[in-house]
Amino acid sequence: MSDMSRISIQVGEFEFEYEGSQIEVDEKFAQFKEEGFWNIMTERLQEARDVNLDANAVVSKEQDVSKRGLEFRNLVENCSLEGKPDRVLGALHFLRDVEGVKDCPPRVINDLFEEANIEPPGNLSLYINRLKEKQFLNIANKHGDKNRFAELTEFGRKHLEDKARN
Repeated sequence: MSDMSRISIQVGEFEFEYEGSQIEVDEKFAQFKEEGFWNIMTERLQEARDVNLDANAVVSKEQDVSKRGLEFRNLVENCSLEGKPDRVLGALHFLRDVEGVKDCPPRVINDLFEEANIEPPGNLSLYINRLKEKQFLNIANKHGDKNRFAELTEFGRKHLEDKARN
């Protein structure tokens, strides 16, 4: 096992890279922050984020996409949710974990897709059952087998996180 640590950060033309012991890396990074470069990098990231949000807002106005639809569309695109089962998983995550909706009947899920100008998946029961088989979703016993109460499992959340990293 190596006692070496490494950090590498690049934002536009600004780059910080250092390798050494953990203490050395921490000291160099603290020095880098003190010199103001860290603030410049975070400002650049914020500017890029703002430009992206502004561009998406223009597109959403042109396509008549609601703010809610835009947020869901960004989730789908940023996590590379290309298949219908993954999009259904993303919709359930968005509705339950982002918006706090407890009851997600097919109408609510389809409305979310329509607000985002994304073609609804169609047979939601089919996709929800496939996601349950993969152990990405679970339905609490108190709700019987009603798909409208499907919740993401830790395995389902990890799947979405893995998709977002790729």
